[in-house]
Formats: sequence, C-alpha cells, structure tokens
Amino acid sequence: MLIIGNWKLNGRKENIKNFFVKLNNLCERFNIKNDISISPPTIYLNKSYNVLKNINNSRISLTAQNIDINLSGPFTGETSVEMLKDFNVKYIIVGHSERRIHHNENNEIVSKKFYLVKKNNFIPILCVGESKRKKIEEAKKNIKKQIDVILKYCGKYSFRNSIIAYEPIWAIGSGFSADPDYVNDIHFFIKNYISKEDIFFKKNNLIIQYGGSVSEKNVQDFLSKKYIDGILVGGCSLLVETFFPIIKKSDAI
Repeated sequence: MLIIGNWKLNGRKENIKNFFVKLNNLCERFNIKNDISISPPTIYLNKSYNVLKNINNSRISLTAQNIDINLSGPFTGETSVEMLKDFNVKYIIVGHSERRIHHNENNEIVSKKFYLVKKNNFIPILCVGESKRKKIEEAKKNIKKQIDVILKYCGKYSFRNSIIAYEPIWAIGSGFSADPDYVNDIHFFIKNYISKEDIFFKKNNLIIQYGGSVSEKNVQDFLSKKYIDGILVGGCSLLVETFFPIIKKSDAI
C-alpha cells in the first residue's frame, strides 16, 4: 500500500529535517510496512533529498509535484523531468486537479507529461476525477476520457508500473470526502477498463489511490475497501502529528 503526502504550496526549509527525522523514527518504532512518500514543493526537493540521504534505512521516498513538457530551454519558472534525477525522486504527479484548473492543463498536456515521466524511468501518478458531484456513470465517462488520451498518446501498455490517483475535485480540501463504496466502485471501473485495453496486464497490479479530504478519522473506511490501494493526502500531511496517525491506521489494515 502506498501513502503519499502532497505538501502542495506549503513548507519551510527549517522544518524539513525535523519532519523527516521524526516521521522516519515513528515508522521504525511502529514497524510500518506500507510505502511512504512525500511530495514537497520543487524548491525543497534538494533539502529533502539531503536529509533523507543521511537517515539510515529510511523507507521514505520523494515525489515531485509536477514537471514541464519541455526538457530544457527558455521556459522560466519550470522544472524538467531530467532535473529531478538529481534528487532521487521516485514518483511524479501529473494532471493534479489544481494544475488542470489553475494552470489550464488539458488532457493532451497531461499525456505529454505522463509520457516524459515514463520515458525517463520515473513512476507517474496520474490524477483523474470529476469536477462536480455526478452520478457514478457520468463520473466514469469523464475518467474514461482522461485515461483514453493517455492510452492513445502513450500506448496501451502505458499503465504498467504506473499509479492512478482518483480525486473527486469537489472533495479536495473541502473536508467532505466521497463515499468509500462510491470510490471503490470507481477504482474497480478503472482497473477493469485498463485491463481490457492491455489484456496481458493483471488489473490487481495497478495501484489506484484515493485523494480527497483524507484524515485519520476516515482513512480506514477507504483502505478497507477491496480496490483502494493507497491514499494521496493533502493538508493532513503537513505535520507529523496529523500525518503519522493516518499512516499508522493504514498499516493496520
């Protein structure tokens, strides 16, 4: 099971070392089995990398929040996928709803980023989801469109060694999570749909996370469902005091 903490536009340099050391110590103390990854802002990846490098037997990996579709050139303020190789990044988030909304990233741009991530041997975390509360069949149609663009641009085998994060946009940061049974049904649909496109790919090998107002109170409700393989945590991942209880409860499932 994979637990990722997405810091988004948060964090301070002076707090990073204490966060990683404290989180790692708690994971060791309670013998946490699940995989843990943290996604700090790009500007803090170097600091995070150096801290983790000096922690013996750390099981915490790094996730990047975004990349540009270009590898180099006159693109002020952007980060290329090749630059992330310097910081031992394992996962890269593409198509997060906040990128789609605030930076006008459409499905075509997301597919180009997904392709670059795969080509450079990182593991992409493709975020999909509906913007408004919808009937489940309408939500599935919207998610199918987002997946189809990836399949068309990157090929039917593109979801091997990849992760999908289902995030109903209306639930993110709202304090109101989606119904766990509804989420489980969506996850089953995604696994089943991709396995039909890639008939040699076992759907149980595809990791699909849920993201959307996950907390200590509801994490077990989600992770106890058959087709939910992990969680993408936002605000509650900023502090060890709120993030580790989520990790601990997820590990008990």
